[in-house]
Amino acid sequence: MVQQLGFLKETPSQTAGPYVHIGCTPNFCGIAGVYEADLGVMMVNDKTLGERITLRGHVFDGTGTPLRDALIEIWQADSSGLYNSPSELRGAADPNFTGWGRCPTHMETGEFVFETIKPGQVPFKDGRLMAPHISMWIVARGINIGLQTRVYFDDAKAANDQDPILMRIEHKNRVQTLIARREGSTYHFDVYLQGDEETVFFDV
Repeated sequence: MVQQLGFLKETPSQTAGPYVHIGCTPNFCGIAGVYEADLGVMMVNDKTLGERITLRGHVFDGTGTPLRDALIEIWQADSSGLYNSPSELRGAADPNFTGWGRCPTHMETGEFVFETIKPGQVPFKDGRLMAPHISMWIVARGINIGLQTRVYFDDAKAANDQDPILMRIEHKNRVQTLIARREGSTYHFDVYLQGDEETVFFDV
């Protein structure tokens, strides 16, 4: 007999609070001995395939002040457009690339930094190729539910113009809030929670 679980209600959401860093990034908080290194801090090694890039930026609140207590997670395909996931059925992803990273913002400057690779294109549900992108999740005090957005690349304009997700954004002037700017091997991407430059967030 199947047990009825209708009495189990959704747990109320609440802000991340100051303890999210203790639980997710203990070494960053000065708590040694939990993990050799905080989970998500290393996405690549010396055998990882693809173009090495650095992704760096800030999360700004509505006053233009960088958040110094935010936690950022990213996930992405490898250089061939394959995900390091059991649900990836198109082929074997690069075993030397995790595809997932976690970084707290710097407690003084508010900057986040990821050392990763330029992702390959992956198909949309209808088969069209999406532009190279990195999915990003942001949490901090004052954010009840983690915010989801994407990072696209300014040197992939042709692919961006045909991306099935970017094409769905009604106000085209807001597409630029999802585009990272390249300088050498570094891409700069800032997240704005409010204001005239507010980043596009996704309901997923």
